[in-house]
Amino acid sequence: MTNRPPRFSTLRRTVPAAAILLLAALALPACAMVPPSSGSPSDSPPLTGTGALTPTPTELPSIDVDPADLRGITVQVWHAFSGQAQQLFSSQVAQFNGYNEWGITVVASIHADYGALANAVDAAIGSDATPDLVAALPEQALAWDADRLVVDLNPYIGDPDWGLGSDALADIPAPFLAQDYTGERQLGLPAQRSTRVIFYNETWAHELGFDAPPQSADEFRGQACAANAAFRTDASLQNDGYGGWVIDTDWQTSYSWLLAFGGEVWDGEAYGFRAGPNLEALSFLKGLYDDHCAWISTEPTPFEAFAGRHALFVSGDLAQVPFAAGAMARAANEDAWTVLPFPGTQESVLVVYGSSYSVLKSSPEQQLAAWLFARGLLSAENQAQWVEATDLLPLRTSLLDMIGPYRSASPQWNAAVADLSLARGVPQLASWGKVRYVLEDGLTVIFRMNTPADQLAGILAEMDAMAEELNE
Repeated sequence: MTNRPPRFSTLRRTVPAAAILLLAALALPACAMVPPSSGSPSDSPPLTGTGALTPTPTELPSIDVDPADLRGITVQVWHAFSGQAQQLFSSQVAQFNGYNEWGITVVASIHADYGALANAVDAAIGSDATPDLVAALPEQALAWDADRLVVDLNPYIGDPDWGLGSDALADIPAPFLAQDYTGERQLGLPAQRSTRVIFYNETWAHELGFDAPPQSADEFRGQACAANAAFRTDASLQNDGYGGWVIDTDWQTSYSWLLAFGGEVWDGEAYGFRAGPNLEALSFLKGLYDDHCAWISTEPTPFEAFAGRHALFVSGDLAQVPFAAGAMARAANEDAWTVLPFPGTQESVLVVYGSSYSVLKSSPEQQLAAWLFARGLLSAENQAQWVEATDLLPLRTSLLDMIGPYRSASPQWNAAVADLSLARGVPQLASWGKVRYVLEDGLTVIFRMNTPADQLAGILAEMDAMAEELNE
């Protein structure tokens, strides 16, 4: 009988964990935003990245609104912030309402997650209940823009009276603006940015004989396999699977590995998971697992394994740095640790992603009022508060000089910021909100079903077919 990879429909019936994909994707689930990591506070980390600053047309329409016409306007802002981010946002709304010179009032509405937010906006479109400003994910804004509902912010950014100003514009890291720049239109201003990182135990690595973090996929494999080999020298057989990297199939982790191997998922015309570098990346990860240099943890989070010295590497969102620190403290583990970009054969990569403020079309006065509130949120003072409350990436370079104590107390955060020159974005497609879970589901299938290496290309072909179906 010929061996062939089972179709995804079969895998979903067999492995409930892999069923996340379509049900979750079609529901547009919430995406938890998370924070960054380490370096020397005395050095100002570069925040320029690989993207270009937003190009603006040479001739922009002027924002012809009398400031007096803004008085008494109420701006409806919808968001899905939670925890400390939600509390700080409410505080900054109150501050704006109390002190803005135009007499604008902002009313914020909280939604349970980004899926609920998108559904609520979709339901409100065309009615008097449509919000003026939405803190949404980029693929959601692209979907609304397809119906010509999103305001191009270039005229606002460049306006001599109402704009950001050249200094403020240059102060925002280029990759953060590039996420929402498409077709010569700026569809949003950054609200939150985070990145997926690799957590790395420096002390343990030194004991294993390594003097520096891995700079390539081969070096990552060497250190991961050495960590596993250390467990195989004792008399216990129960720990022989430990060491190395804890398998993580989150879409952002998977996408980071693909990019680090020179891969991509969109060729400009269609999704293409079957590209050679993508297969090379998945073969590398499956090879780690097959050789016991990566393993599947059953702990609630990977940080228990990290703190217990059962894993040299784990991966997670930068906002999870406090969770890792908490796990280390509970385990009374005083090892030095940091966070790293994803090392590959071509480059090291940090995939940066997060929500942005998009202005929805209404009247010139409403749009300007919404813009002024969003612009105010990006002030260095407001952003300094945001970083200290949420541990997210800094949206302004200049605020680094304002948060010296925070940087000194957060070496992992500082390390991630120092690596932002490696920042890469996600495909600028409305369908990415669903297709990203094809990637996550595919990786889950590979590891949960222990797919043989010679069947990985078939899994990628299934992913291509499903991605194109969702894209259509």
